[in-house]
Amino acid sequence: MRIEEPCARVTTIEELKTHIGRELGVGDWLTITQDRIDAFAETTGDHQWIHVDPERCKAAGLGGTIAHGYLTLSLITLLRQRLRGVQVDLNAKMGINYGSDRVRFITPVSAGSRIRVRVLLLALDQVAPGVWQAKYRHTVEIENATRPALVAETLSRIYLAAP
Repeated sequence: MRIEEPCARVTTIEELKTHIGRELGVGDWLTITQDRIDAFAETTGDHQWIHVDPERCKAAGLGGTIAHGYLTLSLITLLRQRLRGVQVDLNAKMGINYGSDRVRFITPVSAGSRIRVRVLLLALDQVAPGVWQAKYRHTVEIENATRPALVAETLSRIYLAAP
């Protein structure tokens, strides 16, 4: 798929509709540090050794720790902030995460590796006057890996400002 030019800017729902089925952009690389993994473990209470014990991972032949799948999923918001491609500015009064239709954790993300996101707009539907639901496919890639870390289909609600 072709990535949109960095200067493409969408300011209306009608313009956004023309991007359904198209890739909106690709984010910058983000390094997954052990500190980030440890902070996520502390926040969630998931201290499984494959995430937080580098020495045990090395002894087990894993090479090092791996990030929690849900950490990688939660980073989609941050990764999207660094998106290069179509810039969507609908002058919305609010946008919310409405959930996920499908999430697959495909390849573990090792501490020290770099990830980025590719975003594809799958659907855009009006659910109420001034309220639109967008469905995206987020593919989180690992640098130099042949398979992605995860693929997630997510839903967002866009609440437009009154005209």
